[in-house]
Amino acid sequence: MNDFTDLIDVAAERLGGAALLANDEFFAPKERLLFASTPEWREGEYTERGKWMDGWETRRRRSEGYDWCIVRLGVPAVVRGIVVDTAWFRGNFPESCSLDGCEVEGTPAASDLSDARRSQWREIMPRQQLQGDTRNVLPVTDSGRVTHVRLNIFPDGGVARLRVHGEARPDPRVLSPGRQVNLAAMELGAFVVVCSDMFFGHRQNLILPGRSTHMGDGWETKRRRGPGHDWTIVRLAARGSIERIEIDTDHYKGNAPGSCAVDVGDFAAAAPDELPGASWSPLIAQTPLQPHSRHAFDAPSMHPVTHVRLSIFPDGGVARLRAYGRVAAS
Repeated sequence: MNDFTDLIDVAAERLGGAALLANDEFFAPKERLLFASTPEWREGEYTERGKWMDGWETRRRRSEGYDWCIVRLGVPAVVRGIVVDTAWFRGNFPESCSLDGCEVEGTPAASDLSDARRSQWREIMPRQQLQGDTRNVLPVTDSGRVTHVRLNIFPDGGVARLRVHGEARPDPRVLSPGRQVNLAAMELGAFVVVCSDMFFGHRQNLILPGRSTHMGDGWETKRRRGPGHDWTIVRLAARGSIERIEIDTDHYKGNAPGSCAVDVGDFAAAAPDELPGASWSPLIAQTPLQPHSRHAFDAPSMHPVTHVRLSIFPDGGVARLRAYGRVAAS
């Protein structure tokens, strides 16, 4: 995939990402780095330490070295790129940055991660120039699995937001053969490959963990004014046999689809652009949906599958899709 920003943000707080430790956060705290909200500007607002800034900001460095912040990813991943957003940081942004990564078992203490004797950090993105008040989009070519990243800024300054885009690589034991899981879980590696439309709500929202929080926290299409219907295709976290489908229209009250259908396919070797025209097998025939409701369907697939296609008629919003089943032996 050329545009890595289409991949999920594996450091998102919704997935369990957290800013664990920074060497300095004098002007603004590290936690704001991962906020989902768009960075804001508060004209004329100051704290006892200086101008209020929506991000992580260190003091002016008067000695050699650089500043850094350690982030625990919400899910282990192969990082494909990062976005270092310096929104509103104009005369106080870092000159450059680099990214390190490490793979650690379990849930280590922040102090262990900062100890070179206990954590083996490696550079996964060399030092890159940054622009102020800009979404700096920086690719990562390292293909190793990491559980934590360390953003290094040179020599000091402020970053509003950090997004870490990549491909989830959960503990293989979670997807061991025969285990029953939500095969459409983002945190296990599922990915919404393509959809017909996502004008009001991004397609990846469909497989986020937990219930939706509001109407903008699901997948929603524009109002259809012609023939046809909308659809989306999910690549499952592992090849498996589906046993139950759940479709949640939570918060969609005047804009839920009238009905839906679910198809499945075993397309492990198919390219994403081949999927819409592939030969799908029906799993759930077209069935009415209720607004603001959770729907459960016992729908055992006859054989292991790799993809699910959700069709909605004619348009509308769906908060969450779950596909519970068992991981195939392969």
